[in-house]
Amino acid sequence: MTNGAGVELGIKAARRMANLDLVDIQPGLTDTEFVTIERRFGFEFADDHRAFLAAGLPVWTPGHDDHPAKASWGWPNWRQLGSTTLQEQVDWPFATALDDIQHGEWPPGWSNRPHDLVRRMAKAKRLLADVPRMIPVYAHRYLPAGRGSFGHPVLSIHRLTDSIVYGHDLAHYIDQEFREPKATVAFWRDYV
Repeated sequence: MTNGAGVELGIKAARRMANLDLVDIQPGLTDTEFVTIERRFGFEFADDHRAFLAAGLPVWTPGHDDHPAKASWGWPNWRQLGSTTLQEQVDWPFATALDDIQHGEWPPGWSNRPHDLVRRMAKAKRLLADVPRMIPVYAHRYLPAGRGSFGHPVLSIHRLTDSIVYGHDLAHYIDQEFREPKATVAFWRDYV
C-alpha cells in the first residue's frame, strides 16, 4: 500500500526538479513499467521515489551529467533496462561494500571478521543479503527500497567508507544537489 505523505513528498521533489529546468524530463513511469523494473532488479521503490519517477523521468543530459572522472552516471534511465550503465548503478552500493570488505573493512555490527578471505567474503555476501537495497536517484545518490516507506535521507555512496547524507529527504536532496546556493557574505561571495 502506498502512503499518501510519501506520494506528496515525491511530487514535491518532482516539482522542484521541473522548476529548475536543468534536465530533460520525459513522461513519468507507468504502473506497468514500475512492475517490470521492480521484477527485473528485485526491489520495490519507496513511495516518495516512485511518485517522483511517476511525475516525470529525468534523463541523462549530455554536458550537464558528464563527469571527467566518471564519478557520475547521471540520472538512471529506467526505460533502458538492458543498459550496463544502469546495472552498474543499481549494483554499486553492494559492489563497493564487497570491494572495501575484501580490502579489510568490516562493518562494526557484524561480529567477528573471518581472517580467511574466502570465508570473509562468503560471510559478507550472506550478511549483505539482509541489508536494505539502495536504489539510484542520480549518480551515486541513493534512497532505500521499500514500498510503504518514504522520507529517508538520500545518501551519497562513493565507497562503503565514503558515504554521506546528501539530503534529509528527496525534496531536500533536489535543493542540495541542483540549486545554486547564494553566498551573501561581502567579498567572499565573489569567490564561491
